[in-house]
Amino acid sequence: MNSMDFAGIGMTSQRTRERLIKRLKEQGISNQKVLDVIRLTPRHLFIDEALAHRAYEDTALPIGFSQTLSQPYIVARMTEILLSAGPLRRVLEIGTGSGYQSTILSQLVDTVFSVERIEPLLKKAQERFQTFGLNNIYTSLSDGSFGWNNNAPFDGIISTAAPQAIPEQLLRQLAPNGILVIPVGNGVSQSLSVIKRVGHSNEYDEDIVEKVKFVPLLTGVSH
Repeated sequence: MNSMDFAGIGMTSQRTRERLIKRLKEQGISNQKVLDVIRLTPRHLFIDEALAHRAYEDTALPIGFSQTLSQPYIVARMTEILLSAGPLRRVLEIGTGSGYQSTILSQLVDTVFSVERIEPLLKKAQERFQTFGLNNIYTSLSDGSFGWNNNAPFDGIISTAAPQAIPEQLLRQLAPNGILVIPVGNGVSQSLSVIKRVGHSNEYDEDIVEKVKFVPLLTGVSH
């Protein structure tokens, strides 16, 4: 788990960040560790410079290749739900994207394993992790619907893209009492699902949290 000091990395107005944190609290985010990490992580460094002035708005932003950087509320909500299961050692992220969600997680859990199917996005994210000295994030260019079996089981799995149905492979890669946070649905309607594995059994409890809007989880790898 990294305790990071981003102070020297292109800080933007502290007031802008505080306004975002205030808004997240008003929307019900209560985990102080999650709020602190979002406050300190420079979101403007995960998007093109032309959009940097919008980095601390509570909105999704484009990162190219028809992908988006999720809105801060959703990042905070999914992270908070994931951590509600207790301390997590190994977390799998489906969809590295810009690397923002991975960076948030890397400061809150021991190790992050992240898979991305679009090579140019992954390369950029890897450069950011290097710049920030994040040495507890491991990445792979692969189809997210297969998870990352070689590094399973995972205490937590989080997906930043929506499959139409929950991939069986992800359920199989959950550790006993593990938690999966994933948007599920089509382009019209999606819900955020939270699935918990019941002990060592092959049974799972599922809760639907709220309506969400994510890019679809696509198969294959794109160079």
